[in-house]
Amino acid sequence: MSTRFNVYINRILQSEGGYSNDRHDPGNWTEGVVGGGILKGTKYGISAASYPGLDIVNLTKEQAIDIYHADFWTHIHGDTLPEAVAFGVLDGAVNSGVSRSVAWLQRAAGVLGDGVWGPQTSAAVSVANPVQLLLRYTAYRLKFMTTAGGWKYYSAGWANRISTNLIFASDDIK
Repeated sequence: MSTRFNVYINRILQSEGGYSNDRHDPGNWTEGVVGGGILKGTKYGISAASYPGLDIVNLTKEQAIDIYHADFWTHIHGDTLPEAVAFGVLDGAVNSGVSRSVAWLQRAAGVLGDGVWGPQTSAAVSVANPVQLLLRYTAYRLKFMTTAGGWKYYSAGWANRISTNLIFASDDIK
């Protein structure tokens, strides 16, 4: 695993914390909707909605890190993203899903936001100004979050998370 991933995963784990089974959070339910399936919760940000067959309560930190690397970091092409952008895109993938995070990145880079990484996405991201890309990505993410069903419950936490991400990004800009 790359050095960047190791730095970023520690940031993610600070945001995500330990075990939670808040019944208002659709991610804590195995069917991904409040009241749908079994309330298994989320641990280290790994949710029952995304991993319904996983024993969330007994998930180890090391298992969570392996999942983040295989299912998130590689799918957002984290090692190829500009340093100022990579953490935000990873955090967006963790918080709202990989394809949604990639779609925000695509829109920020000026290409069709279909959520599927391909050569057009790679080319657009590689020539984009990293600071502009980060600002546009964050704007698309925040716009989405204000329309999400959980906004009434989690708006303060989500806004603080994005604020923290922007502080991290300012440190990551080279």
